[in-house]
Amino acid sequence: MPIRHSIIHNIDKKPDGSPAVLHTSEAELPESQARDNLLTDLNEAYNAKQGKAWGFFHEESGAYPFSRWLKAYISLEQDFTGFSWQAVEHLLKLMEESNLSTGGHLFIAHYQQGLTEYMAIALLHQGEGVAVTEALGVAPSKHLDLGQLHLAARINISEWLSNPKSRQYISFIKGKNGRKASEYFRDFIGCQEGIDAPSETRTLLKAFSDFVESEDLQEVQAREKTATLVGYASSQAKLGEPISLEELAALIDENSPAAFYDFIRNKDYGLSPEIPADKRTINQFRRFTGRTEGLSISFEQHLLGGMIEFDEASDTLLIRKIPAQLKQQLKQK
Repeated sequence: MPIRHSIIHNIDKKPDGSPAVLHTSEAELPESQARDNLLTDLNEAYNAKQGKAWGFFHEESGAYPFSRWLKAYISLEQDFTGFSWQAVEHLLKLMEESNLSTGGHLFIAHYQQGLTEYMAIALLHQGEGVAVTEALGVAPSKHLDLGQLHLAARINISEWLSNPKSRQYISFIKGKNGRKASEYFRDFIGCQEGIDAPSETRTLLKAFSDFVESEDLQEVQAREKTATLVGYASSQAKLGEPISLEELAALIDENSPAAFYDFIRNKDYGLSPEIPADKRTINQFRRFTGRTEGLSISFEQHLLGGMIEFDEASDTLLIRKIPAQLKQQLKQK
């Protein structure tokens, strides 16, 4: 993961309402193992965060100048340090206007992963800890607490430049405490939400269930394909990468690698070739299976409460919209 440029600035803002104080770095972070470890740890913490959103830049304006500054840096009209100064001063202005924010260390890194260039931006906070001294005593120490990562974004620079119509080249943490808690940071980036990741993921899972039903697969095969989908989607979410429908289709059926992709396209589910993986939605996707006395039942968890209802008191399942093939067999009994 080669790092092209990185820098840290500090905004000292107390929650007591006193004016914030900006401490800018005059130079980039030098190449070191500690710097590389910081970006690696940040990416791992960021990828593990649930509740992220995906979007794209607002049109350039006085209210949203970040994309203009980024473009000037990418086109070599501005150096990285100068770009970072513009960014942190703008963040300071927005932070002062927010009564919900406290300061922190703004970390900005331009790096490459494979053939793709990214910009990572995060407001980091220090935690208090204890370290063992050389004399084998203990002393207080401070460390960057990535477990408290609440304000961060990642820009896929390559996609932004090569596919300006994309609506998902920026990801950012939405925050658990509602929109206002992170609104100023999203406005600092100048990002608007473009893709509803949970909805897109649910649509993908619905398409997969329809595909499994249309193929009339045996239960073992259905379970194997479900495990493949969940494994691939979870892996992509862990890496912070989108789900590629073509890659997924090839994994689901090696003998007919385009079958699932063609099924989605022909049924017009409205999915893009790549969609962000929503980790929470994927984790909730399970397949319930049961067999007893000549009866075999199998269905996906998301069907509960809709097509299928479970009444624990009467020990019954109510099934709506039964498969067409089964319905035809029942008519011919």
